[in-house]
Formats: sequence, C-alpha cells, structure tokens
Amino acid sequence: MGSQKSAMKLTIERAALLKSLAHVQSVVERRTTIPILSNVKLEGRGGLLSLNATDMDLDIIEAVPADVVRPGATTAPAHTFYEIVRKLPDGSQVEIEHDAESGQLTLRSGRSKFSLACLPVEDFPVLSGGELPFTFSLSAAELKTLIDRTRFAISTEETRYYLNGIYLHAAASDGVDVLRAVATDGHRLARVEITLPSGAAGMPGIIVPRKTVAEIRKLIDETDGEITVSLSETKLKFAFGDAVLTSKLIDGTFPDYERVIPADNDKVLVVDCKSFAQAVDRVSAISTEKSRAIKLALEKGSATLSASSAENGSAVEEIEADYTSTPLEIGFNSRYLMDILAQVEGDTARFAMADAASPTVVREMTDGGAIYVLMPMRV
Repeated sequence: MGSQKSAMKLTIERAALLKSLAHVQSVVERRTTIPILSNVKLEGRGGLLSLNATDMDLDIIEAVPADVVRPGATTAPAHTFYEIVRKLPDGSQVEIEHDAESGQLTLRSGRSKFSLACLPVEDFPVLSGGELPFTFSLSAAELKTLIDRTRFAISTEETRYYLNGIYLHAAASDGVDVLRAVATDGHRLARVEITLPSGAAGMPGIIVPRKTVAEIRKLIDETDGEITVSLSETKLKFAFGDAVLTSKLIDGTFPDYERVIPADNDKVLVVDCKSFAQAVDRVSAISTEKSRAIKLALEKGSATLSASSAENGSAVEEIEADYTSTPLEIGFNSRYLMDILAQVEGDTARFAMADAASPTVVREMTDGGAIYVLMPMRV
C-alpha cells in the first residue's frame, strides 16, 4: 500500500506550472552543500499541485490547479525541473508521475520524456512553526510602494548585517500612526510610510532580509489583491492567492535613523525632477566609474552641474532651478542621486542642504511621508 500511496500521478498545463515553478525555484541556492535543498517538493492532491522550496531562511509554497489522478508527494531537482518545463512547447500539457519503487519522477509532454532522480519527501525540511502574534492586511500596491521606494538603499556590506534589509515598524508621524519602511547603507537613506493597517499596532520593529524583499517583490508583481502579513520578532509570513512566503528575520538592531535626518537644513533647492535627473545622467558620463562624483554649484536663481576626471575630460550643464539662499558648492555620487530621483513622485523635488559636508534631505512635494537623505562627497 505504501508504494501506491506515494505513486503520484497528475497532468498540468505547462504555462501554469512554469509560472509557479519560476517563483519557487528562485529561492533555491545554486550552490548548496545539502542535497535536499536543491530540490523542490511536489505534492499533488485535491485538484492542486503544491510546489515548495526553501533555503532554510526563506520558504515559498505555491499551489497550481492540476488534474490529480493519484495523490502523492516527492522532491525533484528544482533548477533541472524548471529548465525542462521552460523548454517545453507553449500550450502543452505536462504529465508528471512518480514511481516510488525506482525513486524516479517522469515528465511526459508531446514526444518528450524526462526522468529525474528524486529524494525522499520525508527529508524535506519544514521551517519550524511558532506563533505569529501580529497579523494585518496590505494591498499589493502598498507593499510594492514600501519595497520599491526603499530597497535601492539596502546595504550590501555583509559586516553591517543589520543594514542588509528593510526596517519595517510602526511609528507616529505628526500624530498619525503609520507603518514605516526604512533602508540605509550609510551613504543614503530612504524612509517611506503608509497609514498603519489595523492589527499592526504594537508590532515589533523587524528587519526583512534583502533576499526576502526580492522574492516577495517578484511574487506580488502580477497581483493587485490583498496580502496578509503575519509576524513575530523572529519570523515573517506573507500570504495571498495561492502563495505563502515565510522568512526568518535579521537578528540585529537597526540604528536610530531619525538621528541622521537633519531637521534644520535651510538652503533649499527646488528642481524639476525629470529634467534634473537627465542632466545628472548626462554630466555623470564624464565622472569616473569608481567615484561617480558630480558637483552642484548653487547661486541665487541658478544651478550648475559639473564633473571632471583626469582621464575623461569635463562636463558642465546649467539647469533651471529655484534657489534663493547663499551660494553653495556640494558634491554627490551621481548614481545615488539618480536612485533617489527615480523614486520621487510628482514633478518636483525639494533639496534641503546645510553645507558641503552635511547630509542633504530630499523630499517630494506630494507625499510628506517620504524622505530621502544623501551624504555629500568631497569633489
């Protein structure tokens, strides 16, 4: 009876399988020393095929409609399985059968037949349970906003591991309760907020790892529904549609970011965001790969961007700008500046500066809750 139980057999549409497989296999690490972690767990029952992959820190389960002839479960090499399905012709049906005796998974489609070596489903790790005391809902659009407008500032420096993610926490902004996302790498900082969802009050501040941020962003790309978020101090779960993503959190303390957001920068520059970004992009063609430095020279009613490098030459461009303070020359990393300008919503950006050595604050005219901070460079 045992072999019959695990002899799974089902038929599924290639397109549906490919889409879900693309989501789950991207969690699988290419170089893992634990063989089972290279595999995706397949479980067919009740008209669904559920696909599950993990790297022990992050776990994705996604279910796809399938014609399940015999229920069962097994695990197969994730990347190979994905490559096969990806190369099958569009519109085809895929028949998947697991033979428990031989430990092989057979895929048939049209005239093609593939056999894959499986590993026992019992060996597939389960991310341990545990209570997730806080649960709230976000729209996909809200989650996309929190991620897209902060993720560029996530640090990639492994030594400061507590900066390798987005800090998500409840805060008060002008007396309004908000859910705030913050990321910084020490050179720039992004802070974005939305109204605090009900159920999120009192939640612990959590640091969502960079890989988790990337995977959940891919998952929600094509959805516009509600996303249920559940969390504890050590774990986070996103659930929507047919997918559930569970992740461990970064165990560390995020720095007091409020301290680095200057409140009294009095030199204010207002620019048209798009044309300013294009000018920065043009002038930065001259700056060296390494420093990417550009200089901004400000006088009443005028602003000039310039860059120079010993090997490339120099570039200058005057831009239309609203500036009424005392003259100032300040240098920035052009890449960092463009990253920020790309996130500013609305037509105009407002720069508040103190001097050439202090952090500059960039805000947008439309959303008061979004703040970007950029450290200047010596040029």
